[in-house]
Amino acid sequence: MISVVVPLYNERPSLEQLHREIVQTAERQQLELEIIFVDDGSTDGSWEVITALAGKDPRVRGLRFRRNFGKAAALEGGFRAARGTRIVTMDADLQDDPSELPRLLDVLDAGYDLVSGWKRTRRDPWRRRVASRVFNAVVSRATGVRLHDHNCGLKVYRSDVVREIRLYGELHRFVPALVHARGFRVTEVVVNHRPRAFGASKYGPLRFLSGLLDLASVTFTTGFGVRPLHLLGSAGLAALMFGVAGMTYLAVLWVMRLSDPSITPLHERPMLTYSAAAVIVGAQLISLGLLAELVTAYLRRDADTYSIAEEA
Repeated sequence: MISVVVPLYNERPSLEQLHREIVQTAERQQLELEIIFVDDGSTDGSWEVITALAGKDPRVRGLRFRRNFGKAAALEGGFRAARGTRIVTMDADLQDDPSELPRLLDVLDAGYDLVSGWKRTRRDPWRRRVASRVFNAVVSRATGVRLHDHNCGLKVYRSDVVREIRLYGELHRFVPALVHARGFRVTEVVVNHRPRAFGASKYGPLRFLSGLLDLASVTFTTGFGVRPLHLLGSAGLAALMFGVAGMTYLAVLWVMRLSDPSITPLHERPMLTYSAAAVIVGAQLISLGLLAELVTAYLRRDADTYSIAEEA
């Protein structure tokens, strides 16, 4: 079975057409299908359309959130509800083309765990295209996952993948990096990107800035999430060594000044302030790293720190 998860927020005008296109594509390919519409607190009557579609088509299921929790939460809810062995995600604004599904599924079956769409020819305003290129270049460099379009809504997953990742906040923009960090195979395929037919984009400059902060979080959690002391402790140890070296140098000068009063007093040397600050900061970073290790060990007691590919 193919599970198509569609997160949406105030997308009422496009839902019937999207449903029709998904069904037509599935029937042409003779695919067993379920469509999960996740209404993320819409206020425009989207839920009424979803319930009507579910009443007419048993392949349609709907989830309605009590309020707007964000796209990551909507995807997480859809993943938990999905029953298919392959999971498809797409946006509800009709810019993602359902007719691309057979190609994405073929690539997935060729040996990948996640196939992400690449909107090489984007039908968006130039400002958003430029911001997207900068964002994707930064994410690729920071995470090591070289994709042209990390945030494309059109993706196909194996069910094993969605069972092992957890999405919250704005982490939906970094799904390929999170999946790659678990050892899964990730690739991308050029897909058709259609002009927006209804509504307006929900992205803006603030989303770009918040995305950079989320990138820092993802880089830290994927690289040091289970060993925070390696990062904090390394920085703290470097600061501590610098401070101790400075203090040792000043101690030697103090001894020398006992016999040579012409040497500048220690309290007049900036090195004293720098060395003391380095010792304090270094000790704090190491302490913070140890506390982070304790928290990580406590929270990870029931969580797997590995991913099993197969068993014999």
